Amino acid sequence: MKKLDIFGFDEALDMALSRTMSTLSTEVVMLDQVLGRVLAVDIECQKNLPSFDNSAMDGFAFKYSDVGTKLSIANTIFAGDSPEPMLGDKECYKIMTGAKVPSDADTIIPIEDCVEVSADFVTIAKDIKKGNALRVMGEEQRRGSVLIKSGEHLKFPHIAMLSAQGIVTVKVFRELSIAVLSTGDEIREPWQNASEDEIYNANAFGVTALLGQHGFSPNYIGSMADDLEKCKEQISRLKTYDVIITTGGISMGEADFLEEAFMANGLEKFFHGVNVKPGRPTMMGKIKHGSGSTTVMAMPGNPMTALLSIFLLSIPVLRKMQGEGNPKHTISKATISQSLRLKATRSNLVLGRLEQGVFHVIGDNKIGSGMLTPLMEANAVAIFVEGIAEVSEGSIVKVVIFF
Repeated sequence: MKKLDIFGFDEALDMALSRTMSTLSTEVVMLDQVLGRVLAVDIECQKNLPSFDNSAMDGFAFKYSDVGTKLSIANTIFAGDSPEPMLGDKECYKIMTGAKVPSDADTIIPIEDCVEVSADFVTIAKDIKKGNALRVMGEEQRRGSVLIKSGEHLKFPHIAMLSAQGIVTVKVFRELSIAVLSTGDEIREPWQNASEDEIYNANAFGVTALLGQHGFSPNYIGSMADDLEKCKEQISRLKTYDVIITTGGISMGEADFLEEAFMANGLEKFFHGVNVKPGRPTMMGKIKHGSGSTTVMAMPGNPMTALLSIFLLSIPVLRKMQGEGNPKHTISKATISQSLRLKATRSNLVLGRLEQGVFHVIGDNKIGSGMLTPLMEANAVAIFVEGIAEVSEGSIVKVVIFF
């Protein structure tokens, strides 16, 4: 009789993270290809931001010593101009947003805050602070400072910053090669005809979409037959991948021999069994071979369980392997909209919708592990650790946001 070696949810995640290594392979890619990649080297500021003193708005640039007085307009400065200092006594510049501020002016007043404005003169208000609306050279970033640290998952703000520095090539970590497989003779692909006794393959395409949403590029290999010898052979051919992710065939049923097939290929288990609902049969480990190792993530077959387990356990591990410096999910806090009764002897995952700081439980938490509709309705999952039996309405709970 098979027996699972049960680990706590946090314990299982920490164990997997501690026993996987970050990739050391890097490549240089063009700026338009770095979105979603992980930076392999620190990026230093090469050009001061801003690179010159400039105006934050349309208005008038003047010497602060002239605050509260009437000034004549000596010149108009547009963005792109390179003006030389030329202010005389009781003079100012009319200036546009982003335009360079000459060294003889130190304060900007927006047009709408002036006491009086004409074509040739402006009266400066008395309540303007020195340096108002003046963006000083290097105030955001100075040349030589670290703009983006190695291990950062590059998103659109990083791309904008790289562009602002004139950086067109970036060194990033090599993308992980990930093989995704399903198990079960009853599985049919969406383009095939499925009888009433067969089911369409929701797992493979849900898993590859989930991984893709988090910046990975998985390959769907296909389904494994419910045959031990064929599974052994198929796994042996997949050791060229960095990661193998499977769904199904990992529980306690007589046809669930995937663990045996992996063990025959040299699997060193991190764990097989997580004390959480849903997700108990989850297994992770590593197969060592001549060219390195392949990390194995064997997930339960029920769609909701498989996708939640991959989201909460696999994604952080993959992030670490990909080189990210902070691989764990960000935990947010929210007020729960209803009371709950939970089984305290295990951790519990509860699907919900987070709206304006309130976590609304989906389906009163009475949902099956094979369902998909609750996942479509939810945008977050609350994690309750072992020992929590009751949750009161209005309590503060920890949640992880899907998207």
